[in-house]
Amino acid sequence: MKRFLLLTIIIFIALSLKVSAQQFILSGRITDQKNNPISFVAVYIKNSTYGTTSNADGVYQFKLMPGTYAIVYRYVGYQERIEKVTITNHNEQHNVQMEDEVFKLREVVIKDKASPDTAAINIMRKVIAKRQYYLNEVKSYSCVVYIKGMQRLTSAPKSLLREGVSKTLDLDTNGRGIINQSESLSDFTFAVPNKVKEVTIASRIAGIAPTFSYSKASDLQTNFYENVFTINGLSSRGFVSPVAASAFTYYRFRLVGTTVENGRTIDKIELLPRSAHTRVFSGNIYIVEGDWRLYSVDLYLTKKDNNLNLVDTMAISQQYVPIKDNIWKPASVQYDYKGSVLGFNFEGYYIGIYNNYKFNIDTVPGYFNGEILKIDSAANLKKEDYWVTARPVPLTQQESRYFHKKDSLSVVKLTPAYLDSLQRSKNTLLVIPYTVFGFSFTSRDNKDSLYVYPFLQTLFYNTVEGYGLNLKVRYSKTFDDYRSVSISPALRYGFADGQFNANMHIKYNYDPFNSGNFFTDFGTDVLDLNNVGTRSIYFNTLSTLLSNNNYVKYYHSQFGDIGYQRELTNGILWTANLSYANRTQMFNNSYNHIFVSKTRRYTSNNPLAPDAPADDRSQLFPQNQALTFTTSFKITFDQQYITRPTGKVYLPSAYPVVTINYRKAIPGVFGSDANYDFTSVDVSQDHITLGLFGYSSFKLTAGTFLTSKVLYFTDYNHFLGNQGTTFDPTYVGSFHFLPFYTYSANSAFLEAHFQHNFSGVLLNKIPFMRQFKLEEIVGANYLTEKNNQNYSEFYVGLQRLIFRVDYGVSYAGNKKYIQGFRIYYGLK
Repeated sequence: MKRFLLLTIIIFIALSLKVSAQQFILSGRITDQKNNPISFVAVYIKNSTYGTTSNADGVYQFKLMPGTYAIVYRYVGYQERIEKVTITNHNEQHNVQMEDEVFKLREVVIKDKASPDTAAINIMRKVIAKRQYYLNEVKSYSCVVYIKGMQRLTSAPKSLLREGVSKTLDLDTNGRGIINQSESLSDFTFAVPNKVKEVTIASRIAGIAPTFSYSKASDLQTNFYENVFTINGLSSRGFVSPVAASAFTYYRFRLVGTTVENGRTIDKIELLPRSAHTRVFSGNIYIVEGDWRLYSVDLYLTKKDNNLNLVDTMAISQQYVPIKDNIWKPASVQYDYKGSVLGFNFEGYYIGIYNNYKFNIDTVPGYFNGEILKIDSAANLKKEDYWVTARPVPLTQQESRYFHKKDSLSVVKLTPAYLDSLQRSKNTLLVIPYTVFGFSFTSRDNKDSLYVYPFLQTLFYNTVEGYGLNLKVRYSKTFDDYRSVSISPALRYGFADGQFNANMHIKYNYDPFNSGNFFTDFGTDVLDLNNVGTRSIYFNTLSTLLSNNNYVKYYHSQFGDIGYQRELTNGILWTANLSYANRTQMFNNSYNHIFVSKTRRYTSNNPLAPDAPADDRSQLFPQNQALTFTTSFKITFDQQYITRPTGKVYLPSAYPVVTINYRKAIPGVFGSDANYDFTSVDVSQDHITLGLFGYSSFKLTAGTFLTSKVLYFTDYNHFLGNQGTTFDPTYVGSFHFLPFYTYSANSAFLEAHFQHNFSGVLLNKIPFMRQFKLEEIVGANYLTEKNNQNYSEFYVGLQRLIFRVDYGVSYAGNKKYIQGFRIYYGLK
């Protein structure tokens, strides 16, 4: 009997513990006073770090242990509600109807919006005075972030809604439907001043790739306590925060009124930009009196007033909630956007939910090692049952159907019949794209590909080889462990000189997580005397045939080399290469043209004999051999990167990058003639953000030949010059007007480059010009070396997308050298 009673008690206790440990779902629908659903209401447990939001239909849900909870419901425009809810031993439904916010005006009423609102000014002075405190209040924290995004078309031109287009985009007859949907779950850690680390646990994407995306937790770190607020993808300049130290320079403030929310006095402040078309927000912010902190924000930007790209409007809503010891953090943030492209109207949102905050956490040494994001190898393998359990925001019926349909299609897309059909479709040769961009053949599993270089790089003309063919392909194979190999054979034949050349480049990436590569080149080829590059084979063909400007000078090389590259530690990349070459001077053999120029004639293939006739045979260098060892160390301070299952993705550094180069010609081995030592140091940084005033880029290079016992022109240090009206502005270390070969150095040199892009800060103030969204550019380049006068150039330019026009002037010493326009339209 005693044993029976004991067993009964044990079973009863076990069942009680099981019930108490079991979680149940608290769900409901949130509506306004007219019973309309309220989307994305922040819903969280009071005095906790656990929360969610309602979905687009106003539906929310929690998983809670049995107990009694104070549930807070908050959304801008409505009064905050706290509801007491008890969870027993079953799921609970609790609907909530929210009332419109009521803000009472103070005794002093501002009748004229243009006049100063002293009450609002006094409030904002106190808020701004505490900005720095709240910015650095928490030294470190971690949280779990759920991000959900959705983009849909709201209408489309019927003339473009052919059956294929509607089917591909999954649209109804009116051109409406979801075109992209995503969700992700991440562990996020932050430490002052700006250290982040994120681990993506689960990720799910369906539909076509969006034009811009905020799929990482770091993308939604919307901290208005920073002076400048940036929105990636929509603008190259930042926007002034309404609580920035300089906020009174850009905003006027109006106190709309005050209300009391659960014992706290909340002030509603309207933002009034002091000037039109400036980098400021419109909308309202909500302030907690006494604490003088942000309670919530409800702001927006427009294409008309704020010069946005891609979208017409962007609205930002953020809810701050007390977490612990009077520390407030965002419970949710929401981006809503609308836009129109070529008659296609679209809208969408990204919403971030922050849970399980932990403050002032202890991290192991080296935790913040530059890896800002790691995507788990199983992140995109999670099934629907996982998401049902893990997602804090329920899907709407439409969203659920979309995911289900895409999941069903993904199964179909794995069938052999579909993969064969897809392979035939994507491997169809289209003449116009092939002419400019080349053509790729890809295997069904995307592990093997063959790239055929574009026609613009295949047929050529120059005065050395005459008309010729340059046939080049690249075969690439990726293995199951993401190692890869690429093989690039090339054949080249010039009809005027009758030389046939063949060569091959092989690269083996054995360690995609540390840039580990072996590479080799061997064969024969016709090469540019300037080893850093001059004009592309396409542009040199045009300038030679159309205007008698044979800018590029060539020589012949029989060569072989082997090289190695690997990241020694994060931020230090080592490259080493040993090469052997037999080099022979070449001469002009062809003098064809399409248009005869009365003012220009072909020049010699000897760049140091500019006045010699085109058929000149003067010696630039004798036939020679060179065995050369080259090594470099590229040092990136505070190197940040993303780790994907396929390898590392490196991100631009906020600090200058230093590259140390050394080159040694080894004499006497295999008949090598060259004998010299060369070293150089590069310091460069691209895209230095200057907040409201655009961004800058610079590069400094200094170098010298430590020894130069036997040195040929091909071994000189050459510079990235430019001749002709087109140029390549994508690299800050290039010149606009510098001749390709004149300044090539065989002694010490120093070059400097600087460029600043104002990103529309000037032209945006001109009504007529504002609509074009042009970016203003200024820059300067400088070169000094022993054998020539100091060279400098200055330029201004305008840029829009891939199009750019610059006007500049250059000087050799104190004398004006060359001036004129340079244009770029995407081709190099």
